Amino acid sequence: MRATTTMTSPAILSLDTLRRYGIWILVAALFLVLPKIFSSGGAITTMCLMGIMIVFSLSYNMLLGQTGLLSFGHAVYYGLGGFLAVHAMGVIAADRLPIPLPVIPLAGGFMGLTFGIIFGAVSTRRAGTVFAMITLGLAELIASMSLILRGFFGGEEGISANRTRMLPFFGHKFGPQIEIYYLIAAWCFICIVLMFAFTRTPLGRICNAVRDNPERTEFVGYSTQMVRFSAFAISGFFAGIAGGLTAINFELMNAINLAGAQSGVVLLMAYIGGIGHFFGPILGAIIVTLLQSMLSDFTGAWHLYFGLLFIAMVMFAPGGIAGLIMLHEPLVRRRSFHRVLPRYALMAVPALLGLAGLVALIEIAHHQMVKAGTAGPAMRLFGIAFHSDNPLAWLAALVLIAAAILLGRRWGPGFRDAFNTAAHGGGEKETGR
Repeated sequence: MRATTTMTSPAILSLDTLRRYGIWILVAALFLVLPKIFSSGGAITTMCLMGIMIVFSLSYNMLLGQTGLLSFGHAVYYGLGGFLAVHAMGVIAADRLPIPLPVIPLAGGFMGLTFGIIFGAVSTRRAGTVFAMITLGLAELIASMSLILRGFFGGEEGISANRTRMLPFFGHKFGPQIEIYYLIAAWCFICIVLMFAFTRTPLGRICNAVRDNPERTEFVGYSTQMVRFSAFAISGFFAGIAGGLTAINFELMNAINLAGAQSGVVLLMAYIGGIGHFFGPILGAIIVTLLQSMLSDFTGAWHLYFGLLFIAMVMFAPGGIAGLIMLHEPLVRRRSFHRVLPRYALMAVPALLGLAGLVALIEIAHHQMVKAGTAGPAMRLFGIAFHSDNPLAWLAALVLIAAAILLGRRWGPGFRDAFNTAAHGGGEKETGR
């Protein structure tokens, strides 16, 4: 009996280890093989941006998703970290200091942490709307200073550096983009692990308590202001690392990296991905970065699409994409996902019709208002040539949207019933009622 126990213990330990660390091994392996699958220069550049934005959006979610703090100025710590990193690259290259390039993001993290402590001491005294307005004011202050303090920010032109002039790191000078990808991927993986570990610490749990019920948290003896301050400072540190990675990737930092638009983008990433789940901002960063690189090549109204996507998520899926994915957990657990696949295929018809009608309406309006004056009313969409001033084109777009609404209303109740039956086994019948 003792021998059996001794023989099975390593197997049990190995299974527990695989269950605990298997996801991280898969993520690391994914980072390694992605450049082999998507090997084009454009794909590697896009993946570099994704890695940076993953770190940035996860750092923002430490405030919004973890602690319940809506910040409108998170780009401050991202931008300041990038500016210090690009200055550090210039100083190290000029003086030939024995500091390798992979260490540079820590300089950005230090800058983000420093200003996270300074600004956090002021802004975290209050929560809610007051906190949001304070962060917005601080962001506008730093953004305006970036055009005044030209010695540090470089004015409108910004500050540039040359990463290849630094000392090689194990023979790598980080000139090719593929080397920068692996550098960003390594830092992205490290930051993901550290930020996930933070959610499992007592401080991370108390951040959730402050988010859900600050009055009760105060009642049991915790200072909500100190908890918010700690989360704010740590979030600034990781945002600064993302800024340092941006400085390495582009070898340039300017006032755009501090602007309010950058804070808006990270808010979109976190919320679209889903602030209620740790992997939500990761999904949001990947999707938004991919859409930015793709939509901007096809349409000049791509900002409008982002706004509509954000509004749709707020109205119909406040849990974000991660929340929609987790809704299917009961289906996977009960092994009944196949039961709703025909309904999904059916609902795809009005979804595609509505999307086509909406895209057509936006593109026709954009062409008529922006391009028709110079390029004329002739345009092409979905492989069809027509004139934007033709009433039939507008009517066709409206008909597609109306058909999508009617079909959605007709088939929607059946989809909901099928989903609930597959997820809960018929509800009342299963509970014996």
